[in-house]
Amino acid sequence: MAAKKATESFSKSLIEEVHKWGCMKQTGVSLRYMMEFGSKPTERNLLISGQFLHKELPIRIARRAIELESLPYGLSEKPAVLKVRDWYLDSFRDLRAFPDIKDTNDEKEFTKMIKAIKVRHNNVVPMMALGVQQLKKGMDPKIVYEDLDAIHQFLDRFYMSRIGIRMLIGQHVELHNPNPPPHCVGYIHTKMSPVEVAQNASEDARAICLREYGSAPEINIYGDLGFTFPYVPTHLHLMVFELVKNSLRAVQERYMDSDRVAPPIRIIVAEGIEDVTIKVSDEGGGIPRSGLPKIFTYLYSTAKNPLDEYTDLGTADTVITMAGYGYGLPISRLYARYFGGDLQIISMEGYGTDAYLHLSRLGDSQEPLP
Repeated sequence: MAAKKATESFSKSLIEEVHKWGCMKQTGVSLRYMMEFGSKPTERNLLISGQFLHKELPIRIARRAIELESLPYGLSEKPAVLKVRDWYLDSFRDLRAFPDIKDTNDEKEFTKMIKAIKVRHNNVVPMMALGVQQLKKGMDPKIVYEDLDAIHQFLDRFYMSRIGIRMLIGQHVELHNPNPPPHCVGYIHTKMSPVEVAQNASEDARAICLREYGSAPEINIYGDLGFTFPYVPTHLHLMVFELVKNSLRAVQERYMDSDRVAPPIRIIVAEGIEDVTIKVSDEGGGIPRSGLPKIFTYLYSTAKNPLDEYTDLGTADTVITMAGYGYGLPISRLYARYFGGDLQIISMEGYGTDAYLHLSRLGDSQEPLP
């Protein structure tokens, strides 16, 4: 019944158009291309970029809207998932209703609209998490979460695609900034210092640890502060923040009632020819080997859950920390993979965990397009 209700507000012709656009081929771009193209944000380049997004975004959004209709285990019918689907259909309709972009005025109006689309989708991740939770509540507890592989794979595709959509919109919008910070091309910092970003992310994670526990382990960072390479600082901040926060929590909980001083967390930044690798090492007791496959699933978290049926996710300013709904690691891995990197976790049960975050230094890998 709920599913039917959601479709009633969308015409049959719109749904048909979604299916038509969802079959079209997506076009990926590389970090290097975004950087080179955006380094000269002339009116002509912004016009070309706007025209590209006017065709590309409906294809990407249509694909996700179609997938949201046919999820396994009845996930598509959950109220939170229906709401997400409505956001995608609204955005598709807005994009398709916008006339062809012929001049700078059209492009400026288009930029306003895609900025609003980005805001509309701000809470997609917690809303989908709520949908998965609504599903888990009604499910037979005997179902093994590994069996929910289809849902996990869908969420990987869905969130990876969302990272791409938000990167493309954010990049285009930011190119309009009349006073960009030095060395910034849209979202990309051409001379980003990974050590500096790691310092900032660590301080933020440590502040949360102090707030929650009243104390926090030290964090030692090793690497050349002067080393820079082109990357998206917000992406790196999100990933390092997540890894450090997990390590802080593990060490803090292990040493909370101990007389011994909690050992520091070590962050090592290494520059290779192909990759920049950031290793986050802790002595928080590690993860049993049987638990390792679970850490990258969306259906598992050791933290207490801040999401519940009563969370009002309709408001754009809902602030939810990643700690609670266990999405930090799988989503961080997607951010790493988006620009050709990866995230690996190696654990020694009884001792601690090492997280290896690999970032591609070359910047020429194409976006993964699920």
